[in-house]
Amino acid sequence: MAIILDGKMLRDKIFESLKAKLDKMQQKPTLAVILVGENPASQIYVRNKKKTAEKLGINSLSIEYPSDISEEELLNKIKELNSDEKVTAILVQLPLPAHINKNRIIDAILPQKDVDGLTPYNLGKLFSGEEPYVYPCTPKGILLLLDEYNIKLEGKNIVVVGRSNLVGKPVAQMLLKRNATVTMCHSHTQNLSEITKTADIIVSAVGKKVIGEKMLKSDCVVIDVGIFRDENGKISGDVDFENVSKTAAYISPVPGGVGPMTIASLMLNTVELARK
Repeated sequence: MAIILDGKMLRDKIFESLKAKLDKMQQKPTLAVILVGENPASQIYVRNKKKTAEKLGINSLSIEYPSDISEEELLNKIKELNSDEKVTAILVQLPLPAHINKNRIIDAILPQKDVDGLTPYNLGKLFSGEEPYVYPCTPKGILLLLDEYNIKLEGKNIVVVGRSNLVGKPVAQMLLKRNATVTMCHSHTQNLSEITKTADIIVSAVGKKVIGEKMLKSDCVVIDVGIFRDENGKISGDVDFENVSKTAAYISPVPGGVGPMTIASLMLNTVELARK
């Protein structure tokens, strides 16, 4: 039976240490979160981020707009936040309405206030092997979780399923930096199960059920980044948890694995940006 990679436990540990640091900081960080529209999931995420920040002693600023806001208006707000010295970190909650160009919005955030680590500057630094201001939250959380359980990355065969700018590409790059051998798979990959069977570690970030027990070798480490509601309304991940956990050495659950680590990384990034 697999050992559970407990993201909640590690998140709480990180928060405890962060709170101690924040208590000593005279100038508290300020995290500005922009929400456009009334997507219920996004509203919950934003509420949780605000609550968590305030509990730790981080100032938080919530800015909400209706879904018909113009791109220019949103860009003007970001420019205003960029020049506000009190605001140390800016986050735009995704997804954005279809009429708004997501890349233009992210590009407008100052790299030194880009708490998600997703601006071209920060991603460019990451992909060129240099240090960005901060690393993207979910990939950072994944590596923190693997390190907490002393899971060796150097020389390991790691298969990343999913190639988004949010998770797949940056996590692959961060794993390469740690001297892992990384294979990236996506929706056009043929014979996915043949590739995943070679993996010492699988990171799946697709958003639908893709990883079953016959797709991995025994003693594999499985990181499930996907989160969605199945046909019964139950929160689920990319991995068939019940069966895969019988074969894998370690597995991250959904919920309770990568999700809490993403929030922990967001708070770590907020504090890091304020200290730079």
